[in-house]
Amino acid sequence: MDISAILEALRIPLACWFALASAAAVVLTVYDKSASWKRGRRIPERVLLLVAFLGGALAMYVTMQLIRHKTKHTNFMIPLPLFILLHLFVAWAVYIM
Repeated sequence: MDISAILEALRIPLACWFALASAAAVVLTVYDKSASWKRGRRIPERVLLLVAFLGGALAMYVTMQLIRHKTKHTNFMIPLPLFILLHLFVAWAVYIM
């Protein structure tokens, strides 16, 4: 089995993975914003960053910008674009190569 066959087999699962991670990122980000208003139980930053790293970075970044949540926190605004670049590279490797 050559590398192109492996990459071909990864296309649909990777798209599903990114979709699920993105959905989770949006839900967790909106929930955390809501909890911050209500002084409820917050989502730990390391969990948000882990979900972003695992595929939800773009959705999380866009959501944070739209709802103005953690946009001044450098511990989010620096890693998220780096994760997005990583995800773009992975998608390029699987879909274009």
